[in-house]
Amino acid sequence: MAETPSLRDRASTYVRDLQDRICAALEAADGKARFHEDRWEREGGGGGISRVMEGGAVFEKAGVNTSAVYGEVPSALARDLKGAGPEFYATGVSLVLHPRNPHVPTVHANFRFLARGDSAWFGGGADLTPYYPREEDVRHFHGTLKAACDAHGPALYPRYKKWCDEYFYLPHRREMRGVGGIFFDELAGTEESFAFLRSAGEAFLPAYLPIVERRKDDAHDERHRAWQLHRRGRYVEFNLIYDRGTIFGLRSNGRIESILMSLPPLASWDYDPTPKPGSPEEQAVAYYQPRDWA
Repeated sequence: MAETPSLRDRASTYVRDLQDRICAALEAADGKARFHEDRWEREGGGGGISRVMEGGAVFEKAGVNTSAVYGEVPSALARDLKGAGPEFYATGVSLVLHPRNPHVPTVHANFRFLARGDSAWFGGGADLTPYYPREEDVRHFHGTLKAACDAHGPALYPRYKKWCDEYFYLPHRREMRGVGGIFFDELAGTEESFAFLRSAGEAFLPAYLPIVERRKDDAHDERHRAWQLHRRGRYVEFNLIYDRGTIFGLRSNGRIESILMSLPPLASWDYDPTPKPGSPEEQAVAYYQPRDWA
């Protein structure tokens, strides 16, 4: 009789399959560019598959990465990594999409499994960063994620939505990175948690692609582009200062190009740009605070 695959093997297989399906859907939505793939190995154990699409009709830069890394716990992680023991294992898919049109939101998602010693857990989530937020888009994104959470219990979406609001927050700016979504971490390594992770993963494309289709042909000019680049600067600040995934990748001796794949190709830090009163840009800023969207 064939041996039943372990939870970590099934998690690794799932994230690779999700990577394939998301990349295929994004290429179809873009209609022009294709993903370039790099397969890499990590010194110490494991490796990954990095896929990046640049210069597309819809996506200026899109990255969808998977990895499965393992081995001795790096000293930089030993104190902060949950569990006990000298060995660790981590697998996941992480994506960041930076569209060309300022009316199409940037989006991030991550779904992962980690283990150390006898401890194993799941984490992940998805969040939306619009430059010119539309309420119907934000409600669609949150509503789709809420439905995925509700299938596993009514308490999950409120909990993970609040966690997302608090996690993707820039204290030095006193604002969220975008309009949130869901964020969860350290869910016990059980079949129930794995089922929830899959539900969240399957909700990503239905939550995001309809927004892309609605906004990708919206008219825009240099003012819209300047605001997009300004808000991308906020995205960079969060990813380089606070993001756990970036910190984990650097401390676990991951591949640098894959870790920094999340950064946009262009961003700006103009000195103290202040939106005009009543402008769409001022209205956008009001969205970057916690609000009930579902």
